[in-house]
Amino acid sequence: MGRQPAEKPVTWEELFFDLAFVFALTQFSHLLHEEHTWAGLGKTLILFISVYWIWGGVVLYTDQQDVGRSPGRAVVLALGFGSLLLAMTIPEAYSDRGLLFVSVTLAGRILLGVVTFRSLPVWWGFLHGPHGVVLVTGPLLLAGALTEGAPRIVLWAVAACVDLLSPRLARRTVGKIRVQPRHYTHRYGLLIMLVFGESVIEVGAVSVGEPLTAVRVTAMAAAYGLVCALWWVYFGYGVSAFRRALERAEDQARLRRAILVYGHLLFSLAIIGIADGLGGVVRQPEEPLPGGEVGLFFGGAALFLATFAYAGWRIRRGVAWRRVGASVTCLALLPVGALLPALAALGVLILVVVGLGVTEEIIRRHAVAGSGVSRPGRRPDPSSTEENDHGAPDQLDRGPVAGD
Repeated sequence: MGRQPAEKPVTWEELFFDLAFVFALTQFSHLLHEEHTWAGLGKTLILFISVYWIWGGVVLYTDQQDVGRSPGRAVVLALGFGSLLLAMTIPEAYSDRGLLFVSVTLAGRILLGVVTFRSLPVWWGFLHGPHGVVLVTGPLLLAGALTEGAPRIVLWAVAACVDLLSPRLARRTVGKIRVQPRHYTHRYGLLIMLVFGESVIEVGAVSVGEPLTAVRVTAMAAAYGLVCALWWVYFGYGVSAFRRALERAEDQARLRRAILVYGHLLFSLAIIGIADGLGGVVRQPEEPLPGGEVGLFFGGAALFLATFAYAGWRIRRGVAWRRVGASVTCLALLPVGALLPALAALGVLILVVVGLGVTEEIIRRHAVAGSGVSRPGRRPDPSSTEENDHGAPDQLDRGPVAGD
C-alpha cells in the first residue's frame, strides 16, 4: 500500500502573522474593560467580527495556497502589518480613528479578495465567493466611518450582521472548497491558544502595578488555574474531535461553518469576557466583582461551555448533557458569584470547569478500558470521548508542531 500524502502543516509565516493578531486581542479586552454594559459588549462585538473575518480569510487563503513561496509569504506578512495597524485603531474606532479602522479593514479584505480572484476560473465567482461580501459591507463600513455616534454604530452593526450571514449566503461557492482538516483545525486551535494567552497577559498586567500580597498571589494562581482548566477542556476533548469530524464529513463546508467559523467566534468572545473578569479578581480579590464584570466572568464561562456543547451536537446530533449542565450551572451561580469575594467566585468557576474535565477524563478512561464492548440500545453521548477518540489515547491531537 502506498504512503498517504502528508497533510499540510501550519507554517512559520502563519505563526508570524498571529503575533500581530495578539495585539488586537489585547485591545479588545481593554475596550471591554472600559464599558461593562450591554452596549459596550455590543460595540466590542461589532469590531471583533470585522477583525475576526480578516483572520478567518487568512486561514482559508493559507489552507488553499502555498505561502512558503515568495508571493504567498508577502501577502501574509502584509496582512500581518495590517493587523498591527488595525489593533492600534480599536480603542478609538468609535471616535477619532473610525475612518482609519475601516480603511485598514477594507485594505486587508480587498487584498484577500484580489489574491483569491487570481485563482478563480471565471471572474464572477468572486461575487458569490467568501470575499465578495466586501462589496456590501465596504460601503456600510465607510458610511459609518463618515458619521458619528449612533449612526456609526448602526451602520457597522448591519455590516457585522452581513458578515455573519456571508458564509451561508456564499455556501454554493464555499461548499466546493474542501479544507485540509489537520491544518484548518490547528489554525483555529492556535486562535484559542492566542486568546488564552491574552487572558494570562491580562492577569500579569493587572498584577504589575499592585502589591504582591499573599491574597493577590493566590488570586493569580487561581486565575491561571482557571485558564489551564479551560485549556484542558478545549484541547483535551475538543480539537481532535473537530479534526476527525471534518475528515469524515460529506458536507464539510456546513460543519466547519458551524463548529469552526461560528463556534470559535463564540469561544473567543467567551474567553475575552472571562479574561476581563480575571483582571477584576486579581485587582481586588477580597471584594465582590462589580455587576458588569461578574456578568462577563460567569457569562463568559457559560458561553464557552455552551459552545462546547453546541459543537458536540453539530458533530453527533445529540445533546451533550454534561456540557450543557456545566454551562447552566455557571449561569445559575452568577447571583451567588456577585455576592462572594472575587477570589471565592473564581474558585466556584474552577470547581465547575474542573468537574467537567474530570468527568470527561473518567469517561475517556472507561472507554479505553472497555473499547470494543458496547451495550445494546445505548445511544452515543456527543459529550463523550468514547466515539470521538475511539478509546485510543494516542489519537489525541498533539498540536501543529509536535513531532516536527
